[in-house]
Amino acid sequence: MAREFEVVADNVTTVAAVVTLVFINPAAAPNFNLEYRRHWVGFSGSNTSGQQRVQLVTQVTAFPTLTGATPVKLRPADPNVSIIVSGTAGAAGTCGINASAEGAGGKTVAHPDIFNVLNGWLYIPGPGEVRVMPAGSASGLGLYLPTAPVTTSGWTAGQTYAEV
Repeated sequence: MAREFEVVADNVTTVAAVVTLVFINPAAAPNFNLEYRRHWVGFSGSNTSGQQRVQLVTQVTAFPTLTGATPVKLRPADPNVSIIVSGTAGAAGTCGINASAEGAGGKTVAHPDIFNVLNGWLYIPGPGEVRVMPAGSASGLGLYLPTAPVTTSGWTAGQTYAEV
């Protein structure tokens, strides 16, 4: 059975015009690879309809400056904690939320999309679409808003991953 975890930004106020909401960087090799299984963004800051761009991006150093977040087990009985730990610099083996600065590292768009903020966004990759970031990868995977949101408060977002 896979070890599954999620990293969540809950009801955050973004501090940047464009923002990485969640960023997870695989640990150094040899370690588990990270298989990303679910990505989501929700919004409660307004009842006004509006379109918002969202992207899954890979990013190489220099990484975003983040607020640390601890991965949460999806199987509470699993005796293991994630190999990924809370961090603010986006370094290998860390995760964080709500970037205050995006870092100078290049972003590569892995999956672009658009959603209505009243409906939220959910991406569950189908068979053959699941992204696996190998241990020792030079880049992490971010859930990124590439255009400034109309309202900066009330954002919830997350990514679910398995250690495989």
